[in-house]
Amino acid sequence: MKFFSKIIAFSIMLFCFNQLMFGAAPPPPGGGGRPPCWPPPCIPIDGGVSILIAAGALYGAKKSYDKFKSARNSRQSKDSE
Repeated sequence: MKFFSKIIAFSIMLFCFNQLMFGAAPPPPGGGGRPPCWPPPCIPIDGGVSILIAAGALYGAKKSYDKFKSARNSRQSKDSE
């Protein structure tokens, strides 16, 4: 019986707090007018994406150079033996 009364009390509290949270008045409407940026495709994609592509290209070039250098060093060590 004690467990059942806790469930009922919890349900009542949850219902009351839910009504308080969603019973608030809506925010005032926006002032209208133009959007914050104009013309509408206001997505700044170019700055970050181009930097990431450049960083990826540099990283790939460095890895390729390191692999080439290690292959050349291993070839030279085999020739000297």
